[in-house]
Amino acid sequence: MTENQTVPGTETAGAGATGPRVVVVGDALIDEMREPDSVQEFPGGAALNVAVGLAVLGVPSTLIAMVGDDADGAVLREFLAAYDVELIATRGPFGSSRATSDRTDGEPRYAFNEAAQKRRIDFGPAERAALDAAPLVVVSCFPFDDTAQTDDFLAAVGDGEHRLVIDPNPRAGMMHDKARFVENFERAAARSLLTKVGDEDAELLYGSTLEELRERLVASGTHHVLATAGRAGASIKTDDGLLVSEPIAPLPGAVVDTMGGGDATLASSVRSFLTEGVPADADGWQRLLATAMLVAAATCRSEGALLRVPPVL
Repeated sequence: MTENQTVPGTETAGAGATGPRVVVVGDALIDEMREPDSVQEFPGGAALNVAVGLAVLGVPSTLIAMVGDDADGAVLREFLAAYDVELIATRGPFGSSRATSDRTDGEPRYAFNEAAQKRRIDFGPAERAALDAAPLVVVSCFPFDDTAQTDDFLAAVGDGEHRLVIDPNPRAGMMHDKARFVENFERAAARSLLTKVGDEDAELLYGSTLEELRERLVASGTHHVLATAGRAGASIKTDDGLLVSEPIAPLPGAVVDTMGGGDATLASSVRSFLTEGVPADADGWQRLLATAMLVAAATCRSEGALLRVPPVL
């Protein structure tokens, strides 16, 4: 694709903007955290985190996800409305998704309810209209092991190479067929503008290092790969051989909670695409990564997955 250009229709996007909405497709759920002496619940899901993170950064967003007509669904709807995130919901037959992290016996155990394990997103007229109007489409924690859903999504997106951003965000408790997930994820990644992967994705899906996965995706046709490695920072590898790395930003204060750091990195990168265009050189990618690492560092210095804006941004 041609770089050094603004994504069409995004010239007014950014802080305080009322421009076209970025569409985020994926999961929305209730995170239930069980500790020995407490139970906490809060809205979560990688796609929800990205959609809300974009809104915090001043980018109008729409979330396409499965949300039930139940008490958990009401919590999710209220939370999204508070950040002016538009929701286009598929009503699942098993209600809203819920993820439980149980730390009451020492080592954490993770479980997903039936709704999360059987999640499905429909792409009807409302979803397709939102996707058609979106300057960028972000998909995170999508059921790529369902080929029919993947086909429906890719057909609805259309020109992915110019506007599709992918974060596979696989969850072992929600994945039924790893080989099929990998096959469909790579098929989508080869049609993307940007694909983000993390070290945990590399281990779960491939049993490989993050660097090996980054090279695999570029070799298979992905234009730009954003690789995140927690405290080790992040890197960008492009299909023309450019490799740029950036350490995590050294902000004051202790890291409180790493939840949401990767989602914050992705939201910040999408905002950079909207406001500055797709970088054309190493300096441009370095600026994108430096900003993303600042946002991720600020997010990790507060409890929960909500994106935090650093004072220096």
